[in-house]
Amino acid sequence: MNSAVPVTPEPFSTDEARRVRAIWSELDLPGIVDVHTHFMPRPVMDKVWAYFDSVGPLVGREWPITYRADEDVRVDTLREFGVRAYSSLVYPHKPNMAEWLNGWAHDFAAGHDDCLHTATFYPEESAHTYVSRAIQAGTQVFKCHIQVGDFSPTDSLLDGVWAQIADSQVPVIIHCGSGPAPGTFTGPEPIRELLHRFPSLPLIVAHMGMPEYTAFLDLAFEYPNVHLDTTMAFTDFAEEDAPFPADYLPRLADAGEKILFGSDFPNIPYGYTHALEAIIRLDLGADWLRDVFYRNGSRLFGIG
Repeated sequence: MNSAVPVTPEPFSTDEARRVRAIWSELDLPGIVDVHTHFMPRPVMDKVWAYFDSVGPLVGREWPITYRADEDVRVDTLREFGVRAYSSLVYPHKPNMAEWLNGWAHDFAAGHDDCLHTATFYPEESAHTYVSRAIQAGTQVFKCHIQVGDFSPTDSLLDGVWAQIADSQVPVIIHCGSGPAPGTFTGPEPIRELLHRFPSLPLIVAHMGMPEYTAFLDLAFEYPNVHLDTTMAFTDFAEEDAPFPADYLPRLADAGEKILFGSDFPNIPYGYTHALEAIIRLDLGADWLRDVFYRNGSRLFGIG
C-alpha cells in the first residue's frame, strides 16, 4: 500500500480486542501499559510508513504495517485492547525538527489523557533550551533515536540535555541497539560511556537492545535507573534474525522489575496479540508477566 494514498478508516478487530483483554484479565491486571507506541504528525507518519514499505532489501523481507489506519482509529484500537497508557514517540532525523515535533506531541497528549506526554531532542545548540521547556511543560517520557538521527549519544551538544534529564528523572526511551541494521553510533559501548558520565540517567533501552541483548541487559543490572522495553523482541519476526539467547533467560527472569512492555504499534508486521503471546511463551511466570505488562510501567510513570 502506498502511504501517499489516504488511509481508509477501518474498525479494529473485535475478536483481537477480546483476545488481548483475555490475556491481561487472566493475570488480574487492570489493563496494559505500552511504553513504545508511535503517534506522529501525518506527514511524518506517512514518511515512516513509506520507509517500512521499502525496507525489504535492507532487512531481507517485507515489513507490512498491520495497523495502518487513521489516527483516531489507532487510538480507539489501543483503548479497545485495554491499553491504559501509551506514548506518542516522535524523533527527528535532522536539526531544527525536534522542537516542532515536541509542540505536536504536547498538543496530542493534551487531547488524549491516556497518552504519556512525549518529547524528543537532537544534538543542536537549541536542544538544552527546548528540553528545559519540555520538562517544565510536564513531559513524562523522551524519545531518542540514535540510529535514525545518526548521532552519538555522547555528542557534546547533548551534555546539557543529559544533565537536565538526570536531574528531572524523566525517562528516555532510547533506540541504541544495532537492529534492524547497524548505525554509525549504535551498540552498547556509546551507552556505557554515556552512563559512565551520567550514571543516574533514567534510560529505557528500546527493543531490549536488539541484537546486543546481553550487553544491554547487563547494563540494566549495573545501573539502577536503566530499563529495557520488549518492543518486537521475542516475536517470530525478531527471532528469525536476532534470537534472544536461551542461556540468558534466567538473567531475564531476574530482571523482572527492569522490563517494560512495548509494542511499536502501529508499525508492526504482525498482530498485537502476538507481541503479548511471544512474551508469555518465555514461561517466566505469571508474576513476571504482571510486572512487564503493567506494574513496572505503572510504577515508573505514576499510572493508577
